This record gives sequence, C-alpha cells and structure tokens, in this order.
Amino acid sequence: MTGLQTLGATELRLIITVFRDAMKVHSPSINRLNVYPVPDGDTGTNMFRTLEAVVAELSGADDDLAATCAAISHGSLMGARGNSGVILSQILRGLASTMGGNASQSGITATVLSDAFTRAGAAAYEAVLKPIEGTILTVVRETAEGGAHAARSGATLSEVLVAARESGRTALAHTPELLPVLKEAGVVDAGGAGFLLLMDAFIHVVTGEPMPEPDESAGPTPEQLDAVAQRHHEDGTVDVSELRYEVMFLLNLDDSRAPDFKTAWGSLGDSIVVVGGDGLYNCHIHTNDIGATIEAPLLLGGTPKNIRVTDLFEEVAEEHAAREAELGAPVLNRTLTSSLPPVTCAVVAVASGDGIAELFGQLGVHGVISGGQTLNPSTAELLAAVERMNARQVIILPNNKNIIPVAQQLDALTTKDVRVVPTCSMPEALASLVFYDPEVSAETNARAMTEAAEAVATGEVTQAVRDTKTDAGQVTEGDWIGLVRGDGIVSISGTVVGAAEQLLESLIDDSRELLTLITGADATTADTEKITAWVATQRPELAVEVHFGGQPLYPYLFGVE
Repeated sequence: MTGLQTLGATELRLIITVFRDAMKVHSPSINRLNVYPVPDGDTGTNMFRTLEAVVAELSGADDDLAATCAAISHGSLMGARGNSGVILSQILRGLASTMGGNASQSGITATVLSDAFTRAGAAAYEAVLKPIEGTILTVVRETAEGGAHAARSGATLSEVLVAARESGRTALAHTPELLPVLKEAGVVDAGGAGFLLLMDAFIHVVTGEPMPEPDESAGPTPEQLDAVAQRHHEDGTVDVSELRYEVMFLLNLDDSRAPDFKTAWGSLGDSIVVVGGDGLYNCHIHTNDIGATIEAPLLLGGTPKNIRVTDLFEEVAEEHAAREAELGAPVLNRTLTSSLPPVTCAVVAVASGDGIAELFGQLGVHGVISGGQTLNPSTAELLAAVERMNARQVIILPNNKNIIPVAQQLDALTTKDVRVVPTCSMPEALASLVFYDPEVSAETNARAMTEAAEAVATGEVTQAVRDTKTDAGQVTEGDWIGLVRGDGIVSISGTVVGAAEQLLESLIDDSRELLTLITGADATTADTEKITAWVATQRPELAVEVHFGGQPLYPYLFGVE
C-alpha cells in the first residue's frame, strides 16, 4: 500500500483535526453503544469534547513537531471529559510523548509510530485503577500489538497502520465476549469504537482512504438498557452501575502523593481514572460519597479545582427517555442581554428549557447556560459566561444541587466578585429573581435572593424508569411520581395529573399564598387545566401562575411561596 513514509507536525495536526471532525459526526452512533460503566449515552460526546480542547490548544501552539506534541498532551489533559475522555487523553498523551521525543529529523517513522501506540496502550492501563477487559483498554492494546508485529517485519507506515487497525477491529468485535454487559445489550464497547476512528484518521491522512460513515443502527432497546442499568453482583458487592455520582476535577498534587491518592479513591468508588503528572492530574471517579472523594486529596496536601459533579442516575434516566421518545435537551448557552448597558451586578442562571430561559431573560438574567436536572455544565462553561458579563459583580443561580459545588469554585478563578445563590430548582430561581436589583452589589443581591429562594417549597413530576420501593409505596416502571425537595418521592400514580395532585396536597399548607407551575416539553394543555382546576377547588385562596418552561423529562415543576 502506498502513502506517506513519515509524519510531520502538519500531518499530525491534520490527523487530530480529522479525528475531532469524525467524532462529532459519529458521536450519536457511539453514544448509542454506551452501556458501560453506565448506560448514560455520553461516550461519543465526551470524546468529542475532549478532542475539541486538543484542537483548540493546537491552534495556539507553534507548528513544529515538539510544540505540536506538547499541545496534544496538555490540551487532552486539561480538556478531558467523562470516563472515556480521560482515558482518551491518556492515550493521546502516550502517543505524543513518544512521537515528540523519538521522531527522526525526517519525521515520525513506522517504527516510532508503532512504539507510540505501544506506549499509549500501556499509559491507558496505568491510568485506570481497576482495568476492565472488553473496554477501550483492550482495543488499544490489541491495536498496538498488531502494529508492532507489522513494524518488526519491516512494514511501511501505511502497512503498520492498516495492520494495527485490523487488530483493533478484531478486538472490538470480541469485546462482548469479555464484558458480559455488552453482550447483554447487543453492542460492542463504545470507547473502543471511538478510538478506532483515530486509526481511520491516521490512515486517511497517510493514504487518502475515505473516513467511514456513521452507523445508523438503533442500538440497544429500552428493555436492554434497563437490564444493564439495574445489574447487581450476586455476592452483594457494589456494582459500578449502583454508584450514583460522577466526580471529576483537576488536581494539583505532589507526584509522590499520587499513589496514596489513588489508594484512597480505590475505597470510595469505581471507574477510577487518574491521568497527568508533574504536579497536575485530571481525576475521574464514580461514587456514592461526593464529599469524601473531594476531601481525599485535601488530606494529602492536594488542591482540587474545576470540580464537576454529575448525577448518573438522572443521566441514565434521560438516556432511557431519549431512546423511547427521541427527546433531546435544548442548547441554551447564550448571553441574553448583550445589547444592554453595563450594570453593577449581572446574573448567570442554569436552565433546562427554552421557556425557562425566556422567563429568566424577562426577569433580568444576563446569561443562561444549558443544564439542570439532566445536564451539569462544567466550571469552564460557567466561568466563560461570567467573563462575558458586562459587570464586575455576578450572581450565579445553579438551580440544581449538583451544580452548586461547581459554581462555588468560580470566585477563585476570576477577578470578578462572584456570589452563588444556592438554588436547587427553577421555581426557587424565579422566586429569587423577584428580589434581584442590577444596581446594587452582589453581596446585597445574594442575601435577598437567597432568603427568597429558601422560602419556596418545590416539587416536580416525572416518570419512573425502574421499579423501586419508597416511603410512599412501591414504584413500578412507567408510574408517574411526585418528588418534593427534602422528602423524596411523595406521590405515585398511573397518570401525570394524579401524581401532580397528590404532590400538591403534600406541598401546600395554609401558610402558602402563590403557586408557580412550570410546564415541560411533555405537558399537555388538558392536563394543565385539570391541575389548575384542582387547585382552584381544593385551595381557592391560592394564587396560581402558569409558565411554559419546555424542560425535558419533567412535565411539571412546582414552587409554592
């Protein structure tokens, strides 16, 4: 096979860009394969966003090979997202360290590239505290071995790449035999499939072979997703699918303490990946104890930053709904009031629907970030919104308990005065915004807005995605359930209206004067009218405001004050 005999900085940059572009196009199909470690449908998205960070880093780097490899290494470390993104970053760092340090004057040869993939595979295994076969790790290792065998026989660059990819494809096809959860869902490993796009990108640049088209197959059924989401170990030990939270952060830590940190995390969760070195690490874990995972490095003299916490159960529920109803969360990241004059104090709010975003705009919010019950924005996204504000003081409305610790990192990352009003829901945010004054300080605003938010009792109605036992009774998949902050599930019904009415019966007491009802994407006019009619009959003294929110998965959000 003919093609390039060596690779230089220009070709390497093109490979990474082609890989990024391919990952963007293939993300939906790779997401559909994502059932391990949890079926939250984000593997392709996380790999794409990691590559976005790498390409951005390359755009500001010199175009020689050493600077290119350094940019790939640093960009992937800083921009890694999710379990798959962190592992991908370690693969890219392994490649970059070998290619940058061993290239001949004429460029990266077949032998150097083969060595680079071998190092990348080893680095990926080193980063994962509990390596699991049948995942991207297996695919990378087998890919490297296939390339190494070809290189030892004197193969050309293109021949090494083709042999490596063939071994990787064989390994990917065998992943269901190594990891039973894949076989149960009828899929191959999502991360491994994403990695092979890197091999396609290498071959495309070296030989001109076209990039593959995305796989448009449907992926696992909702029933298969439920089965893999509710798996348990027969011996009683905790399966990774039973760990609720994904915690990620960058960590400044002395390298000598890194083994102690990994050991500490080993007792706190699973799906643990720690990559980096020279005092800076990107850390990922699935856990049920958020506080302990953040405290662990502090006890070793480390400093975590850019902390991101994601509720995996909510992400799995969202993916289940998406598979059934092809429902997608809106993209809301935007500045709402860029044309307004500067203010003393601006507000940035997290929202999960177009209607809620418009409501926030009407109440003076300057910037909205997509997120909420089913999507947690990163510290970087929130920080970018803060920096865009035409104000030196900024209030953050997180509107979800998992986003609050992320938002609280912002003040230390900017020269602006940033205050967090710890809202856990959209109704709390709406109530707090009544007391927002753009011409007073962030401190004054935060005090008044926090008091207003704390005076609101909130609830929400959604549909159960699995059977479970609760204090309110047995929940069966498909039931409509009402949840009240602090009390959990308080109502169970076969209809959304029934669940809403029972929830309101629990939520409203004689001290309440105003009910705010926010309708979601799945709410119907008929159901909304039934709910408001019930309130008029049962609580005639209560004023009712109805707003269209457009949020996914939660047809009704309630706030009473």
